[in-house]
Amino acid sequence: MNSSEDHRDIRDGIAKLCAEFGSKYWQECDQGSNYPKDFVNALTKEGFLASLIPEKYGGSGLRLSAGAVILEEIHKSGGNAGACHAQMYTMGTILRHGSEEQKLKYLPKIASGELRLQAFGVTEPSSGSDTSSLKTTAKFDGKNFIINGQKVWTSRAEHSDLLLLLARTTPLGKTKKRTEGLSVFLVDIRGLIGKSLTIKPIKTMMNHATTELFFKDMPVPKENLVGTIDLGFKYILSGMNAERILIAAECIGDAKWFIEKARLYAKEREVFNRPIGKNQGVQFPIAKAYSKMRAAELMLREAANLFDQGKNPGEAANLAKLLCSEASWEAAEVCMQTFGGFGFAQEYDVERKYREARLYQVAPISTNLILSYIAEHVLDLPRSY
Repeated sequence: MNSSEDHRDIRDGIAKLCAEFGSKYWQECDQGSNYPKDFVNALTKEGFLASLIPEKYGGSGLRLSAGAVILEEIHKSGGNAGACHAQMYTMGTILRHGSEEQKLKYLPKIASGELRLQAFGVTEPSSGSDTSSLKTTAKFDGKNFIINGQKVWTSRAEHSDLLLLLARTTPLGKTKKRTEGLSVFLVDIRGLIGKSLTIKPIKTMMNHATTELFFKDMPVPKENLVGTIDLGFKYILSGMNAERILIAAECIGDAKWFIEKARLYAKEREVFNRPIGKNQGVQFPIAKAYSKMRAAELMLREAANLFDQGKNPGEAANLAKLLCSEASWEAAEVCMQTFGGFGFAQEYDVERKYREARLYQVAPISTNLILSYIAEHVLDLPRSY
């Protein structure tokens, strides 16, 4: 995703599609806490959600930078890709570590939209970001892995057919490293809901379709184990750089939306017989937000380029997530301040996007954990946790 290859055709295609889902659509979804099914179906039909799936399995075989552009443009249009973005970053775990049989069985159906892989079960109430301390267990009985435990903040579970699940297969005290003993499973949850799997919705400040999951003797066939048993934490980590880059792209899209919204309002809104945009107290914060967005965007592009080149993007991916989320939040604050009281009115969409943008200071991965990563792995400071 560099200056000479900015995926203009993809940007134009997404902009055209998103034009069919305007403010009213997103406002109704938000107010009713409704899953944007029609929007997700449209993205699927046009092949955008299969962009990172290799052509061999029915996808487009595009690079991560193309996926980042798709998500950025959705957010720039005023929409929200949270309903479907997980499919892009969970896909990497299957592509890199899944068996050929798993890929042939699931990927073509995911690409066509016959199956949805939107749910990602990692976080637990007691462990939070300390993934190595999770307590959900998977015990093999000779035929199936039997899952017991609980997950939280597993978004879109009610609207997904498949769940990528991380569970403990070897007790923590019996492994050489804390990060060992965890395994990844690709679970078909369609016949399990209401039986061995209970899904409990969590009401939040934004429409993110997030849930809490409860497993009670949930059977998962041994062929649904992804990769090698006990090495799941490594598999999940390998996909987190992609996740951070893609989420950073959403943040850039949000920042662009906020800045454009504030810019236009500042030019049109008149107080004391003059546009409020004439006042430096209004225009300077907008200009500063734009400057920070552009700087963060450059880091995002570097991270995406490193990923696409097969290099280690760890530092760049974390910095992109940090800087892009901060640029997005500053742009949100500036937009709200520019609109004043009208920013709180639902009809302008500012308050909705404001609520949505706040999430990325916390998840996926909080700002503090990114700073800890940079301190330890980039600056060689003592480990803080």
